[in-house]
Amino acid sequence: MTSEVLQSPKATGRRRTATRVLAASLALTATTFGVAGCDSAAAGTLEGSRLELPVSGGTAVVDTASLAVTAQTGGRRALVLSGPAGGGLGKPGPVTRTAHGARWSYPAKGLEVTAGSERGRLRIKLRANRDGSVSWPVTGTDRAAAALQLPRGEGLDVPVRDAFWNSSAPKGGLAGSTLDMGEGLALPLWGYSMGAAGVSYLTPTDLGTSLKFASTGGRLRTTAEHAFDAGEGTRDYEVSFALTDGNPVAPAADYRSYLAQRGQLGSLRRKIRQNPANGKLLGAFHAYVWGDARTAAGVDKLKKLGVDRMWLGYDAGPGPMNAAAVRAAKKAGYLVGPYDTFANGQDPKTADSPTSVWPGRVYPDFCIRKADGTPETGFGGRGCYLSSRAFEKAEPGKRYLADRTRTMVANGADSYFLDVDATGEVFRDHGKGHEMTKAGDREMRLVRMRRLSRNLVLGSESAQGWANKVLAYDHGSGTPAADGLWKLERDKKTWGGYFPEKAPGAFFKPVKLPAELATAMYDPKYRAPLYETALHGSLVNAERWELSYEKLPGQKTDRALLAMLYNTPLNYVLDGPTLDRNGPEMAALQKYFSPLHRAAGTERLTSFRWLTGDRSVQRTVFGDGTLTVTANFGSRTHEGLPGGCVDARLRTDDKPRRLCPAQPQG
Repeated sequence: MTSEVLQSPKATGRRRTATRVLAASLALTATTFGVAGCDSAAAGTLEGSRLELPVSGGTAVVDTASLAVTAQTGGRRALVLSGPAGGGLGKPGPVTRTAHGARWSYPAKGLEVTAGSERGRLRIKLRANRDGSVSWPVTGTDRAAAALQLPRGEGLDVPVRDAFWNSSAPKGGLAGSTLDMGEGLALPLWGYSMGAAGVSYLTPTDLGTSLKFASTGGRLRTTAEHAFDAGEGTRDYEVSFALTDGNPVAPAADYRSYLAQRGQLGSLRRKIRQNPANGKLLGAFHAYVWGDARTAAGVDKLKKLGVDRMWLGYDAGPGPMNAAAVRAAKKAGYLVGPYDTFANGQDPKTADSPTSVWPGRVYPDFCIRKADGTPETGFGGRGCYLSSRAFEKAEPGKRYLADRTRTMVANGADSYFLDVDATGEVFRDHGKGHEMTKAGDREMRLVRMRRLSRNLVLGSESAQGWANKVLAYDHGSGTPAADGLWKLERDKKTWGGYFPEKAPGAFFKPVKLPAELATAMYDPKYRAPLYETALHGSLVNAERWELSYEKLPGQKTDRALLAMLYNTPLNYVLDGPTLDRNGPEMAALQKYFSPLHRAAGTERLTSFRWLTGDRSVQRTVFGDGTLTVTANFGSRTHEGLPGGCVDARLRTDDKPRRLCPAQPQG
């Protein structure tokens, strides 16, 4: 067995324990801590209902009577990884040894179980012979559990005793809520820190799996629930457990290794080799342009401000960027592309968007159908969701998607934003001739995104981990969107609507976030770069486009610091007036960001740690020291770094580069 045990920075005296817990630093390699191979000794031992299996960093013990899971670390520390399955499983059948572990059954639940060691992880698979459900694993029950890691958007690290997070969802917390693993989280994982130890939970079978949160004795606990459904294709359920050193980003490092080991981890370097235009994402901020900002003159103004890289997007109408504006953008070194969606269809006579108009009988014949035959109503009650399988079946002969794309980029655009294709919202389709499961929907979306990515710099909304190989960028996975956000966005009086046409209030009107939303989404002490740990260097991740940098004035400084700390671009909306008003500040921020991202945008995030006990000062490292970033979210100076400022240092720099975004830029 091999194991890379990556230690914390050395500390002395009374600070040693705090440093171990608060400033643990992982050198996150492609085969990171806790998941190095050890299959040679994977058979383990079996005594009664106690199945012991070797894992990297210690030994896992599965109780075959209840599916309770414990572990003992190499330092002889006992950990509870899961309580017994909720509601019981009934009497287990006989346990049979296998080459890598054991198998047994729970006849009363119709479940067959296999458990074994694989590449240093404990892997448990459940297969059901009838529809039903299981509540397991039951996590966070160890008394030492100190913090929960959750990849909502970029990622959260939540102290389990924190009063805010132990409140109910309407008040901004998690207690009593349920998240769909395949839709509500950016990555199919969660984790717990237990001081200098921790555990990572991966659910490759995220479809049909949800994560429930409960506050028990003032502590956050989580229980996964999986629905076994033959029609949905979810009769198999798998959970992988890995021991970690308790670093808040360790579960995401585990997932990155999992993807890499299976050939499922994309590489931005490879994407750039395959399509050199992808390289223009490095150093670029992103902006959706409106009005005068989407003209050649608007592009020239950006260039004269000193902006050397941008991704510029625009909606399909009215008045998309014309060929002259696109030429100007490409001459400036920018990427430029349309917004499109293949997911919505409406009656051409009454459609409210050109992207919802399709030829022939695409609408209504391609509508996704529910079990009762009624169409799946489209987003916002508009038309219907269209079946990805119906499109794929028709594409060889009709070429609906190819013709649409050709039309959209006839102006010379070299990028494309395909809304919702890479999100977690997928559908089962009962429509005659184009039936599909949710897994089938994912596969069809991947097929068409793969085609687009051959010649275009492709992005989508809130990209899930399963789509990382086909996308070059996403708009959305950088945002830890809390439930209250959607309610706020529906309040058009506060949030703004879709008028005026050249600067819709929904995008341009500044909004003050309610206190609980600001805490849940942007309080730095709860943030952790899980998504970047998993996928930095595979694609470029940004925030949602309706949450432009100027949309939330109260969060500007923190968002700028987070962007620099995570090496991710800021996202803007621009029209003529905002370009004049905010352009110089944006140009100064982009000038700071550009060389950092050009150097590290294709690198892994290799370390994240807190430098102070209150988590106000945080540090990241990318690559083998390619870039080191230290951000001070507090009000006090820390080792020469003032509050509200960030220092970034490239390996080749003699001294750090400083940015204080709240101060006038120039």
